[in-house]
Amino acid sequence: MAFTAKDVQALREKTGAGMMDCKKALTEADGDMDKAVDVLRERGLALATKKAGRVAAEGVVLAYNDEEKNIGVLVEVNSETDFVAKNEKFQNLVLDVAKTIVNENPADVDALLTLKLAGSEDTVQEAFQNAVLSIGENMKIRRFVRHEGVVSTYIHAGGSVGVMVTFDCADESYKADAFKAMGKDVAMQVAAMNPQYLEGATVPADVIDHEKGIMIAQMKEDPKMANKPEKVMEGIIAGKINKFFKEVCLLDQAFVKDDSVNVRTYVANTAKELGGAFTVSGFYRFAKGEGLAKREDNFADEVASMMGK
Repeated sequence: MAFTAKDVQALREKTGAGMMDCKKALTEADGDMDKAVDVLRERGLALATKKAGRVAAEGVVLAYNDEEKNIGVLVEVNSETDFVAKNEKFQNLVLDVAKTIVNENPADVDALLTLKLAGSEDTVQEAFQNAVLSIGENMKIRRFVRHEGVVSTYIHAGGSVGVMVTFDCADESYKADAFKAMGKDVAMQVAAMNPQYLEGATVPADVIDHEKGIMIAQMKEDPKMANKPEKVMEGIIAGKINKFFKEVCLLDQAFVKDDSVNVRTYVANTAKELGGAFTVSGFYRFAKGEGLAKREDNFADEVASMMGK
């Protein structure tokens, strides 16, 4: 079956593959468009496998809030380079992944990969394989969290840090503009100050004991503390623990926009102004690529791949 230049262009637009790859696929498929798509997808599978060992430490964190369903999602998708992370196709793919998580509530990343991608007949796995073929880089869904209920989200620096703050709400005051402004402020606080816990009561006992041990060791090294009564020492330690909470606990932190109050008071004041009943129940913070080591030989691998090595 013969094919024309228009067929090659049509296949290119349909798959995003290169012009020569499309021509070769049509030749191999004897001009059959559907078979040519399969050929390219099969090559995409090979490309994805070949690049699977490549470290994907760039990418983007997306915070998505479906306000109609009251479901929030925070998802990190990694690529090899920051250049690809800024690609519109890549960003749209990440958005569709977030929508899939909202709609399907997968248990984990492996389960997510088997689901139909939102707005597509392909599974998430197939969509990523096709994206590898089109974009030419390894990319992976690293992690996600999904929360049913009222959330506020914030993305910093184009997806380098993403935050989702969750709220317990006893009424519909969360629909007010003042609530949304407050929620964004709290999410920005999490992005900027990177708290580890919600409040003092949520800090594990072993963490507190560890901090106390350090404090006691420091005080023993201080000659001025040597003869202090035990009760005085206990009071000093309690004060230091409270200071520790103010550093690592979101609700105990000084509010960055007004350090005369802490975050807990800021939220409570907003609830009072709205006549509402809500509190912060938790938060999630993803920093793009945290814990992943970037490989300097990615570019060398790419050159070797191009040379057929």
